[in-house]
Amino acid sequence: DVTGGVEWLAKEGVADRRRIGAYGGSYGGFMTLMALMLAPDLWAAGVSVVGVVSWKTLYDTTRGDLKDYLERELGDPAKAADLYRDRSPLTHVSKITAPLLLLQGANDPRVPRSEADQMIDALRRGKKVFEEHIYAGEGHGFRTRENMIDSLKRATEWFDRYLHAKA
Repeated sequence: DVTGGVEWLAKEGVADRRRIGAYGGSYGGFMTLMALMLAPDLWAAGVSVVGVVSWKTLYDTTRGDLKDYLERELGDPAKAADLYRDRSPLTHVSKITAPLLLLQGANDPRVPRSEADQMIDALRRGKKVFEEHIYAGEGHGFRTRENMIDSLKRATEWFDRYLHAKA
């Protein structure tokens, strides 16, 4: 759906396909990562906020009600290891071409910081263009006014830098 929407916008002349960015938080952060990795030619930049990078490690590190959710959606990770792996952005990081900004709460109980750390390590190993910012004292999303403003400022500056008109 996400890539279909981008294709339609470009075809209709509503958007310049060289200047389209993806942004999302939580599941939207996961979707941002997957979109950038599975359709790399469509995106000029992305911002993932507290996004899941590996369903398996999330399963291993998150709280019980979220484990139950993952089992309902993806199955038992011991029996559906290939599905967990295939649906995880970490599996596809080599395909990313767009610059990526990762924003993460240091104390996130839903999507632990370890998720962002795995992606940061993979992006470094792959020599990808990225930046990250970990918000001390924040959880799943940002609650203090200062951090809300800062995260939006970082995202806006990121898109300003990478979505500018290209000659």
